[in-house]
Amino acid sequence: MDTEKLSSICLGFPGATEGVKWEDHLCFMVGEKMFCITGFADDATVSIKVTDEDFEELCERKDIIQAPYMAKNKWVQVQKRNALKPKEWEHYLRQSYELIKSKLTKKLQREIDETASNEKPKKAKG
Repeated sequence: MDTEKLSSICLGFPGATEGVKWEDHLCFMVGEKMFCITGFADDATVSIKVTDEDFEELCERKDIIQAPYMAKNKWVQVQKRNALKPKEWEHYLRQSYELIKSKLTKKLQREIDETASNEKPKKAKG
Protein backbone atom coordinates (compact mmCIF):
# COMPACT_ATOMS: atom_id res chain seq x y z
CA MET A 1 0.00 0.00 0.00
CA ASP A 2 1.71 3.15 -1.16
CA THR A 3 1.01 6.56 0.37
CA GLU A 4 -0.93 7.77 -2.67
CA LYS A 5 -3.34 4.82 -2.49
CA LEU A 6 -3.64 5.15 1.29
CA SER A 7 -4.44 8.84 0.87
CA SER A 8 -6.99 8.08 -1.85
CA ILE A 9 -8.83 5.63 0.40
CA CYS A 10 -8.82 7.94 3.44
CA LEU A 11 -9.93 11.02 1.51
CA GLY A 12 -12.73 8.99 -0.07
CA PHE A 13 -14.58 8.92 3.25
CA PRO A 14 -17.23 11.62 3.78
CA GLY A 15 -15.84 14.72 5.47
CA ALA A 16 -12.28 13.36 5.58
CA THR A 17 -9.44 15.87 5.42
CA GLU A 18 -5.68 15.64 5.51
CA GLY A 19 -3.10 17.74 7.26
CA VAL A 20 0.48 17.75 8.46
CA LYS A 21 1.23 17.58 12.17
CA TRP A 22 4.52 17.46 14.04
CA GLU A 23 6.29 18.67 10.87
CA ASP A 24 6.45 15.28 9.13
CA HIS A 25 3.30 13.29 9.91
CA LEU A 26 0.58 13.02 7.31
CA CYS A 27 -2.70 12.83 9.22
CA PHE A 28 -6.17 11.99 7.98
CA MET A 29 -9.01 13.43 10.01
CA VAL A 30 -12.75 13.57 10.32
CA GLY A 31 -14.18 16.50 12.27
CA GLU A 32 -10.60 17.56 13.10
CA LYS A 33 -9.98 14.23 14.89
CA MET A 34 -7.29 11.93 13.51
CA PHE A 35 -8.17 8.46 12.27
CA CYS A 36 -4.92 7.64 10.42
CA ILE A 37 -1.36 8.85 10.97
CA THR A 38 1.53 8.08 8.63
CA GLY A 39 4.56 9.64 6.97
CA PHE A 40 5.07 10.79 3.41
CA ALA A 41 7.30 7.90 2.30
CA ASP A 42 5.80 4.65 1.06
CA ASP A 43 7.68 2.74 3.76
CA ALA A 44 6.47 4.92 6.66
CA THR A 45 4.57 3.30 9.51
CA VAL A 46 0.80 3.75 9.66
CA SER A 47 -1.20 4.12 12.87
CA ILE A 48 -4.95 3.53 12.99
CA LYS A 49 -7.64 3.02 15.61
CA VAL A 50 -9.19 -0.45 15.81
CA THR A 51 -11.82 -2.27 17.87
CA ASP A 52 -10.85 -3.94 21.14
CA GLU A 53 -11.07 -7.37 19.50
CA ASP A 54 -9.01 -6.39 16.47
CA PHE A 55 -6.41 -4.72 18.71
CA GLU A 56 -5.49 -8.01 20.38
CA GLU A 57 -5.56 -9.98 17.12
CA LEU A 58 -3.56 -7.48 15.07
CA CYS A 59 -0.88 -7.01 17.73
CA GLU A 60 -0.14 -10.74 17.49
CA ARG A 61 0.67 -10.40 13.79
CA LYS A 62 4.14 -9.81 12.42
CA ASP A 63 5.04 -6.15 11.80
CA ILE A 64 2.04 -4.77 13.71
CA ILE A 65 2.48 -3.37 17.22
CA GLN A 66 0.63 -1.31 19.79
CA ALA A 67 0.93 2.29 18.65
CA PRO A 68 3.33 4.23 20.89
CA TYR A 69 1.46 6.66 23.18
CA MET A 70 -1.88 5.54 21.73
CA ALA A 71 -2.16 1.86 22.71
CA LYS A 72 -4.48 2.56 25.65
CA ASN A 73 -6.91 4.02 23.10
CA LYS A 74 -6.65 0.87 20.96
CA TRP A 75 -4.47 2.22 18.17
CA VAL A 76 -2.09 -0.09 16.31
CA GLN A 77 0.98 0.79 14.29
CA VAL A 78 1.58 -1.11 11.07
CA GLN A 79 5.35 -1.11 10.77
CA LYS A 80 5.51 -2.68 7.32
CA ARG A 81 2.66 -1.89 4.99
CA ASN A 82 2.62 -5.35 3.43
CA ALA A 83 1.55 -6.72 6.84
CA LEU A 84 -2.00 -6.07 5.64
CA LYS A 85 -3.51 -7.07 2.31
CA PRO A 86 -5.21 -4.34 0.21
CA LYS A 87 -8.71 -5.46 1.26
CA GLU A 88 -7.62 -5.44 4.90
CA TRP A 89 -6.28 -1.91 4.48
CA GLU A 90 -9.65 -0.78 3.13
CA HIS A 91 -11.45 -2.49 6.00
CA TYR A 92 -9.26 -1.16 8.81
CA LEU A 93 -9.02 2.37 7.41
CA ARG A 94 -12.82 2.53 7.12
CA GLN A 95 -13.20 1.05 10.59
CA SER A 96 -10.80 3.62 12.06
CA TYR A 97 -12.70 6.42 10.31
CA GLU A 98 -16.05 5.12 11.61
CA LEU A 99 -14.75 4.66 15.17
CA ILE A 100 -13.46 8.23 15.29
CA LYS A 101 -16.54 9.66 13.54
CA SER A 102 -18.78 7.94 16.10
CA LYS A 103 -17.11 10.00 18.85
CA LEU A 104 -18.00 13.30 17.19
CA THR A 105 -21.09 15.22 18.27
CA LYS A 106 -24.35 13.98 16.77
CA LYS A 107 -24.75 17.36 15.10
CA LEU A 108 -21.36 17.13 13.40
CA GLN A 109 -22.00 13.52 12.35
CA ARG A 110 -25.29 14.63 10.77
CA GLU A 111 -23.58 17.50 8.95
CA ILE A 112 -20.96 15.13 7.53
CA ASP A 113 -23.63 12.65 6.43
CA GLU A 114 -25.82 15.37 4.88
CA THR A 115 -22.89 16.88 2.99
CA ALA A 116 -21.92 13.43 1.70
CA SER A 117 -25.45 12.66 0.52
CA ASN A 118 -25.60 15.99 -1.35
CA GLU A 119 -22.29 15.52 -3.17
CA LYS A 120 -22.37 14.30 -6.70
CA PRO A 121 -20.63 10.97 -7.31
CA LYS A 122 -17.00 11.45 -8.26
CA LYS A 123 -16.05 10.40 -11.74
CA ALA A 124 -13.57 7.58 -11.93
CA LYS A 125 -10.19 8.46 -13.29
CA GLY A 126 -9.43 6.45 -16.27
